[in-house]
Amino acid sequence: MLGRAYSGGPSKGFRPPVHTWLVTDVKRVLVTGAAGKVGQAFIGKLLASSDDRFAGFTVRALCHNRVLGAGPRLEVLTGSIEQRETVERAMDGVTHVLHLATSKETPETIIDVAVKGLFWLLEACRASPSFRQFILIGGDAGVGHFFYPHPVPVTETQPHSAYPGCYALSKVLEEVMIEQYGIQYDLNVCCLRAPWVMEKDDFKYQLSFGQDVFGGPRWRDLVGAEQADAYAVSGTIPVMLDEQGRPVKRNFVHVDDLADAILRAIDNPAARRQTFNICTDEPVDYGELGAYLAQSRGLPTIGIRTPYHSTWLDNTKAKFLLGWRPHYDLQRMTDEAWSYQRAPDDPRMIWYPG
Repeated sequence: MLGRAYSGGPSKGFRPPVHTWLVTDVKRVLVTGAAGKVGQAFIGKLLASSDDRFAGFTVRALCHNRVLGAGPRLEVLTGSIEQRETVERAMDGVTHVLHLATSKETPETIIDVAVKGLFWLLEACRASPSFRQFILIGGDAGVGHFFYPHPVPVTETQPHSAYPGCYALSKVLEEVMIEQYGIQYDLNVCCLRAPWVMEKDDFKYQLSFGQDVFGGPRWRDLVGAEQADAYAVSGTIPVMLDEQGRPVKRNFVHVDDLADAILRAIDNPAARRQTFNICTDEPVDYGELGAYLAQSRGLPTIGIRTPYHSTWLDNTKAKFLLGWRPHYDLQRMTDEAWSYQRAPDDPRMIWYPG
């Protein structure tokens, strides 16, 4: 396997990096934020893959608030990427990095994690003799999500446009930073830009009028607690409308499809210094979603006006260059979410707002 080595940094008389290619059988991927839904899905798929390309891979999982159990081909480290010493320890002998660690609407930590932590990772990559590829999981928060009107499909050329809050800003800063490291040091970087990631019964609970709602909007805040309780009892489905009363189209991706896209990007020459939208082929139309649940499960619906706008992330580039295809659409995500039976030892926990 080929790995890129570069040592040194900007100084007086700085010259572009010289590439030295090393032959090695070691293939070790560092996964930050490894205990989250995407990290666990990716690790499971990588280690279970029958593809010869991944046969020699081992995983080093860097965990912070939650910890995975170690196993064959899986090493677990604890710590935060805020600390340079932790990053340098985690990067020892690493060939690939999958960066998932993030901080949501937590101003006290977000710059330390999203900016300083990413900086330490990228600095370690450019100085490493074994480094080969850096993959960032970005988010459509960096291009405005449904907060701003997008009159045409959103491609990877869409200018950054964070919505209010520190989380969306952090996604912009992450994407800009890896892009600049690709330019400055010719690092092999890639961004997979994902919208809201679904698994298990997430898709069902993003429609809940109860306190157990997954993410936003918080429907009960829009209709009032008393009305929300009545809707919850009847199983009523909220149909998100824009300010003109039209059903909103919103982008999603299932965690299995995102994990498949990561595998497609690993060591793929077409992924080098590229950004890809990774999402369902069409956004979820809340009107169609309500109609499908009414038809398939007899659930009543109620339209709720919001300040949000329809968006359509275009995933053509990922399909063309990576050969990736999503397997989930509105119907499959709905059916699996409503059929999911949560085990007693798998409590529903919301680790972050939104």
